[in-house]
Amino acid sequence: MKTFAVKGNLLYTPSPSRMVCLPRHFLVCENGRVAGTFPALPEKYAGIDVVDCGNGLIVPGLADLHLHAPQYAFRGLGMDRELLDWLREYTFPEEARYADLAYAEKAYRLFADDLKKSATTRACIFATIHTDATLLLMRMLEETGLVAAVGKVNMDVNSPDYYCESTAVSLSGTERWIMQSRAEFRNVFPILTPRFAPACSAKLMAALGDLQQKHALPLQSHLSESPAEVAWVKSLFPDCRFYGDVYDRFGLFGSNGPTVMAHCVYSSADEVELIGKRGVFIAHCPQSNVNLSSGIAPAKAYLESGLRMGLGSDIAGGFSLSGFRGISDAIQVSKLRFRLQDDSQRPLSLTEAFYLATKGGGAFFGKVGSFEAGYEFDALVLDDRSLPATGELAPEDRLSRLVYLGDDRCIRRKYVSGKKILG
Repeated sequence: MKTFAVKGNLLYTPSPSRMVCLPRHFLVCENGRVAGTFPALPEKYAGIDVVDCGNGLIVPGLADLHLHAPQYAFRGLGMDRELLDWLREYTFPEEARYADLAYAEKAYRLFADDLKKSATTRACIFATIHTDATLLLMRMLEETGLVAAVGKVNMDVNSPDYYCESTAVSLSGTERWIMQSRAEFRNVFPILTPRFAPACSAKLMAALGDLQQKHALPLQSHLSESPAEVAWVKSLFPDCRFYGDVYDRFGLFGSNGPTVMAHCVYSSADEVELIGKRGVFIAHCPQSNVNLSSGIAPAKAYLESGLRMGLGSDIAGGFSLSGFRGISDAIQVSKLRFRLQDDSQRPLSLTEAFYLATKGGGAFFGKVGSFEAGYEFDALVLDDRSLPATGELAPEDRLSRLVYLGDDRCIRRKYVSGKKILG
């Protein structure tokens, strides 16, 4: 892979408390990774190709740690329902349609095309219970150049008859999906996906734990999203100390591989302690938690305690793929939590929320989400000229304005591991 540079106003967050701004600097890519940032190109890079982005902003690509691809087709619907009713009335009927590969191809094409155009460069994605449709989604995502962890969903109990598999069918389909996807894809990889504890039998969970150890796979699921869900889990697993303990008993809570759990709105102190101990990533999904009346996760407290955390759009509980919208949502709900629930916990700052969207979530994929040397060269070139100002704004203020006022149409170029996929 060739060495090249992009030049512009660089912005990135090496830590939650620090926003680095480097006006009119060069960002050098070498073998798909960041070689360094420089005010002028060093002699060793003389003659390399340089993309001069003028006064544009250059930021790391955003990581989306939680979204459901088959729900993209009905985003914005059912937003007056709470979680369990929304799943029953909207989500399960829609996801069942993906047994029809013609329908899956049409719907997944819309999703893949829009995700490619978004600010997201890496994502953790739920598919459906259907093995062939999941492989179809993975092929489409492979074509985009994005890096994505995609999961065939596992559900064998407490699910509607039209959208449920036997334990044996779920496991055999999962084994086939793992082997086929590993043989076929380079940028897209399998992630084990028990939908959530209530929809998975003990037998299935134990078998998934065995599969995780056998194949060294990451895992994704849901945790402590709504009061009704938490109560349901308690009724189904009365011998477990808390929701996360259900996963942990089967080795599905970070002990056997990288794990991301979405939401964590109602995690108890003991659950939070175990999240930290196991190194589980939290996918904070503020837009979805508001839309489905779930609540507001204590994201600031999680961040300050050193938990691993990123942001998730949670399509279609959330209605927007835009990571910039996700950053502003995270900040705004933290302000409400501060004012209405716990005034001892200050709201998230722009720097902190931007960190969650980039390096915080990117860490699930390795050295991702920053312009520090050695990190994967995931970058967005942003043009904010559609948002005129009466005077010159500092790059940090321009980024703030794009987060709150802009959308993904401001993206002019997009790189993933040094490969340009847009622009």
